[in-house]
Amino acid sequence: MSTGIGPPPGIAIIGAGATEQGEIPDESPEVIAVRASVAALRDAGIDKSAIDGLITCKAPLTTHGTDEGMGPLLGINPDYSTTLDYGMAGFSLHLAAMAIQAGLASTVLLTYGTNARSAKIGFSRPIGGSAEWAALAGFLHVAGPAAMAARRHMHLYGTTEEQLGWVSVAQREWAALNPRAVFRTPMTIDDYLAQPYVVEPLRRADLTVISDGGAAFVVTSSERAADLHDKPVHLLGMAQRSAIRNEQNEDKLMRPWLGGIADQVYRNAGLGPDDIDLAYLQDGTSVWVLQMLEWYGFCGVGEAGPFLAEGHTRPGGRLPVNTHGGQLSESYTHNWMHLYEAVAQLRGAAGDRQVPAAEVALHAQTHDFWKGAATILSTRSAA
Repeated sequence: MSTGIGPPPGIAIIGAGATEQGEIPDESPEVIAVRASVAALRDAGIDKSAIDGLITCKAPLTTHGTDEGMGPLLGINPDYSTTLDYGMAGFSLHLAAMAIQAGLASTVLLTYGTNARSAKIGFSRPIGGSAEWAALAGFLHVAGPAAMAARRHMHLYGTTEEQLGWVSVAQREWAALNPRAVFRTPMTIDDYLAQPYVVEPLRRADLTVISDGGAAFVVTSSERAADLHDKPVHLLGMAQRSAIRNEQNEDKLMRPWLGGIADQVYRNAGLGPDDIDLAYLQDGTSVWVLQMLEWYGFCGVGEAGPFLAEGHTRPGGRLPVNTHGGQLSESYTHNWMHLYEAVAQLRGAAGDRQVPAAEVALHAQTHDFWKGAATILSTRSAA
């Protein structure tokens, strides 16, 4: 049975802001988030006094970024406020939409900042759930289970390391067109294959950047958005699904429950994979992109390897994926910059990497093996 959320007619993004990405020494996550918020409010063309909802995200493995910490820095007392400590952008966006639909707020500011790179916060530790058992097996980083998932995909479907490598190479090609990206040095498939393994079959380029940076958005009703912005980005559909039974789930590593999110979000939007012009897929590892291409229907299950090698996700391909370079090359902000890029592309404001005539984008996110969220975005109103 699907656990997706119903269609969200009448919700739109009217403001998007981002800081520089990479290294921002001497700034706290909160200060970075405030700077992103100021940029988002400026983009929306409104003053902070118009904000009556605030959703913040706690920076991973820290106590930074709560709504109670952000309120004084922003100088606001919104009617509704809360903090998520996982999953970030996609889940926060859905929470904002639900708050508006429930009448808890009319205009919600979403904001996130991190200084993980400057504070030297890495991933080398167990990753929740039955973490103590993972640690005993040597799984101190998400690369461990991701490598097992890649190996299983290769065993079941004949996927090759070179085919998997095209996830990272394609995103590096996009990053080369993005002035904000941390990694812009060109990387060929031979360069990729020459890298040593981190956890076989995964190489450094298969794993996310750790970086500093922030992003923020202003969300309101589509009706109000029409009066405030000349190009609001509407939510045509959204869905979520969890897999919080963790190891009790059959075939945990391959994450088949993602297919349920895809069914729901397409049904809510009245669209299908062939209608998607751009895809923004959570890429803590390249393996997640491989899996989501299949579960979201852009190719058959087991066919992502050839699909990637044929170049469909690269600049000029028929399904541009993570056109900012994603977390593998641009920065690591838990899909917040994926959402920022989607808004920029749909507005036709992505500069040298602008995809011509882009009108519909899929923003899909997972919280590792436990839960996922997807949103279909467009400048086209759902009404």
